[in-house]
Amino acid sequence: MKNKLIIISDLWGSQKAQWLTNYTKILETNFDITFYDCCKIGKVDITNYSQENLHHQFIDGAIDEAVDYLVQNERNLVDILAFSIGGVIAWKYGLRTNNIKSLTCISSTRLRKETKRPKGRIKLLFGENDEFKPNHEWVNKMELECEIIKDKNHLMYTETELGEVFSRQINFLNLSNSL
Repeated sequence: MKNKLIIISDLWGSQKAQWLTNYTKILETNFDITFYDCCKIGKVDITNYSQENLHHQFIDGAIDEAVDYLVQNERNLVDILAFSIGGVIAWKYGLRTNNIKSLTCISSTRLRKETKRPKGRIKLLFGENDEFKPNHEWVNKMELECEIIKDKNHLMYTETELGEVFSRQINFLNLSNSL
């Protein structure tokens, strides 16, 4: 039986998530995948589909709305892969439930504002050129595994090659944890 993997989108939700196939085509061989669109579970109004508007809504309550949704719908220990704002949602879900087996956050820069760490194995990935990535002091204080990808920026997760590399790493961890 495959482990369940929750994938949580970035702030664009499913409308601009064609790049997700770079992950799912590899991860679905070892996981049963459940995908959550941040805009839908956060009840974000996408009428004005701009980064500024979406970001503003997440900060003004949609993050909490999405966390509430996950708390109601995910009651078991899970593995999570989350992108950008999705990582903050997953992190806060973990703090509220203690239901994180593993959490991989890619480009979740808003985590730098968090002061408590959820339980579970957590790995963070950031582009070297992402100006909002957390500093080393924060990473060490939170006792996190963090990988900085050389010469990459915030949207590195949309690159086909990196999506495949990150997915293989997650598959490897899943298989090694099953032994």
